Amino acid sequence: MTRDFRLLATGQALSWVGNGFQTVALAVAVVTAGGGAGDLGLVMATSVVTMLCGTLFGGVWADRLQPQRVMVVSDLVRMIATAGMATMFATGGYHLALLCALSVVSAGAGSFFTPAMTAIKPAVVPAGRRQQANATLSMLQTACGIAGPMAGGITVAAFGAPAGFAVNAVSFLASLVAAVSIRVRVDRGAREPMLRELAAGWHEIRIRDWLIGGLFGATVYHIANGMILVLVQVVAVERLGGAHAIGLIAATEGLGGFLGAALAMRFRPRRLLRAGWLALLLMPVWAMAYVWPGTLTAVLAGAMIGYCGLIFFDVAWETAIQDNVPQRMLGRVSSWDYLTSFLAMPIGNALAGPLSERFGTDRVLTCCAVVLFASAASQLLIRGSRNLTRGVPEPSPSLV
Repeated sequence: MTRDFRLLATGQALSWVGNGFQTVALAVAVVTAGGGAGDLGLVMATSVVTMLCGTLFGGVWADRLQPQRVMVVSDLVRMIATAGMATMFATGGYHLALLCALSVVSAGAGSFFTPAMTAIKPAVVPAGRRQQANATLSMLQTACGIAGPMAGGITVAAFGAPAGFAVNAVSFLASLVAAVSIRVRVDRGAREPMLRELAAGWHEIRIRDWLIGGLFGATVYHIANGMILVLVQVVAVERLGGAHAIGLIAATEGLGGFLGAALAMRFRPRRLLRAGWLALLLMPVWAMAYVWPGTLTAVLAGAMIGYCGLIFFDVAWETAIQDNVPQRMLGRVSSWDYLTSFLAMPIGNALAGPLSERFGTDRVLTCCAVVLFASAASQLLIRGSRNLTRGVPEPSPSLV
C-alpha cells in the first residue's frame, strides 16, 4: 500500500480505538455523576441529531476543499471538545447543558470528517487496489471496535472517566497529524450555491439504478436492523445469560466482521456488487438464531455468519461507489448514503419496544429477519446491481 494510505489507516485506527475509550468514559462519567439514563440518553440523542443536521453539508465541503483539510479541522475541533469533557469531569463540575453542547460540537465536526475521509480514500491507493484498501480499513475498524472498549474499560476502571476522554482527545491529535501528512491532492470543481451542490450529489445517485435502489433498500434494511439491535439485547439478558452472553456475542460479531473483511481482501469477483448483496442475505441467519433454536451456541454461530456477510457487503458497496462515482462528487454522494442510515436506525430503535410489547419479541424478530432478506434480495432484481462490473466505470453526467 502507498505511504498516504498507511498514514490514513494509522490515523484512523488510533482514532477508532480512542472512540472506544470515550464510549466507556461517557457512560461511566454521567452515571457516577448522578445523571442516570435520562441524561445519558439526551447526550447521545443530541449527538445523533447533530450528525443528521450536519452530514449533507459536510459532504458539500468535502467536495469543495481538499478532503484532508476538512479532516484536520474536524479532528482539531473534536480534540478540543473532548478535552473539554475530560476537564469538566476531572474538576468535578458536571453540567448537563455543557456536556450536551460539547457533544454537539464534537458530533458536528464528525459529520464533516466522515464524508471527507470517504472522498480521500480512493485517492490514496491505485484504482486496482481499492477493494483491498477498503477491506483493510474494515478489518482495522472491526479490531479497534473490540480493542477500544476493552482497553477503555480497564483504563476508566483504574484511572477514572476523565482518563478515557483524555485518551480519545489524544487519538484525535494523532488522526490530525496523519491527515496533515497526507500528500495526495484531488481535483476540485468550481463552487456553486450550497443547495445546487447538494442537488448535484443527489443527481449522481438518481442516475444510477444500483445506487438509488441500494439507498432505498438500505433505508428499509436499517429500520428493521434498528429494531433487531434493541431486541437481541433483551433476549440476551432474559434468555441467554445476561452480560456474559452480551460480551461473547459482541466479540463473535467482531470476529465475523474481521473474517468478512479478510474474505473481501482475497475474493475479487468481476461483479463485486452482486456478490456483496448475496453476502448480505446471510444477515437474517443472525437475527433468526435468537428465535430458533434460540441457544447461545446458535446465536454465536449466526453472529459469525451474518457479520461476515455484512462486512463483505460493506466493502463491496464502498468499492462500487469509489469505482463509479466521480472523485469530485464522492463527499456528497457518501453524505446522502450516511443520512439514510442515520434517519432509519433511530426509527427502528424507537419502534422496537412498542411492537414487541404488542406482538411479542420473537414475532417481531422474525418479521425483521424477513425484511432484511427481502431488502437485500430485491436489489438483485435491479439490472445495475446484478451486472455492475469491476474496472468498467459508468459514464456519469453531472450538474456540477
